[in-house]
Amino acid sequence: MPFLLSTYYIHILIFGFCFQLFDFANKYRGKYDSSITVAQKYYRSVSGYNDELLWAAAWLYQASNNQYYLNYLGKNGDSMGGTGWAMTEFGWDVKYAGVQTLVAKFLMQGKAGMHAPVFERYHQKAEHFMCSLIGKGTRNVQKTPGGLMFRQRWNNMQFVTSASFLATVYSDYLASSRGTLKCAAGNVAPTQLLSFAKSQVDYLLGDNPRGTSYMVGYGNNFPRQVHHRGSSIVSIKVDSKFIACRQGYAAWYTRKASDPNILTGAVVGGPDAYDNFADERDNYEQTEPATYNNAPLLGILARLGSGHSGYNQLLPEAVPVPKPVAAKPKAEPKAKSTPNSATTSSPISIQQKMTTSWNEKGRTYYRYSIVMTNKSSKTLKDLKLSISKLYGPIWGLTKSGNSYGFPIYLNSLPAGKSLEFVYIHAASPADVSVSSYNLA
Repeated sequence: MPFLLSTYYIHILIFGFCFQLFDFANKYRGKYDSSITVAQKYYRSVSGYNDELLWAAAWLYQASNNQYYLNYLGKNGDSMGGTGWAMTEFGWDVKYAGVQTLVAKFLMQGKAGMHAPVFERYHQKAEHFMCSLIGKGTRNVQKTPGGLMFRQRWNNMQFVTSASFLATVYSDYLASSRGTLKCAAGNVAPTQLLSFAKSQVDYLLGDNPRGTSYMVGYGNNFPRQVHHRGSSIVSIKVDSKFIACRQGYAAWYTRKASDPNILTGAVVGGPDAYDNFADERDNYEQTEPATYNNAPLLGILARLGSGHSGYNQLLPEAVPVPKPVAAKPKAEPKAKSTPNSATTSSPISIQQKMTTSWNEKGRTYYRYSIVMTNKSSKTLKDLKLSISKLYGPIWGLTKSGNSYGFPIYLNSLPAGKSLEFVYIHAASPADVSVSSYNLA
């Protein structure tokens, strides 16, 4: 029988799995490539597993607010290297800089509690990393003559996008806390970190000595011989004849011609330490694309696309002193599918209640739960909700323009089923109403 889990229970299932996975990794410690030895040829774990355990604990605390993970970061920060390693890189293997940046956020939020001295040491190492990026630290990252940060010959761009992403979010952390970056060369405004990230993205997209865009398909001068089997073989839409694996390598991959399939959007490894780049398919160090090149870049582009005003990354914005009272269900408009209906009762009910509250730096924050139920005998589709007087984050809905709809994993609500979503802010309940919907 078809059924629907509310977002609340889906979150519980996901968190439960993540908690179990963390407990397993913490109990049975070891490097993954000690078991999967073939990986040592390609993705050897050099940094070990301590950074991954701290990284996981930090994100689990961020996601769940479970004190256990905050305590884990406080008790193990020194012994597992979180407060000791002064980093100038951040990538898939070495995650300490990411841990230090996220824990610094917790400290700025006032969440450290008795672990404040340890979290301050994380914070100091995060600032060391940021200062090294902009050339104002005691040990700075290397840069090419054209201004690109350079870590290694093989796929250097992964470090460029990852470090620039950390600089982007840390810039907003500092701006939200009204702080400055404290470097050996003096205090630095948060905007300088954002400017650094922008300079790296500009270089990647073509503002460099070669005038080369290292994102395939972007601009007029981009890599044409990407180290990628699928890109090097003709599309089945062009030639439907079967191509065996060896034939694909011998007849297509080894050709010295442009890719028949353009791998649009892929970011390749990029130039060497002197801004030189050889666009050759077997030059895997420079022409190989990777998902870990692209993933951080998306975050940076999203932030840069929003302008220079910044976001409060630490707390929801300040609003008038709240009056925490439960909201009454609002009268709903008539459905689009029955515009002339004479009924006075809506087929959609909305029940809102405050589930918890807490104090943070002298301000009281409230978590509100809203349960929306389809009371009709038909399936609810094309839902659009109007939410006003909302001053904080919301989970369980997808925003589109000025309205909200079903979450991305849901496109309808069967008869008699309910959907829960939640939000947090320091105010009275938001005004939630149905703008439009269809019944089918």
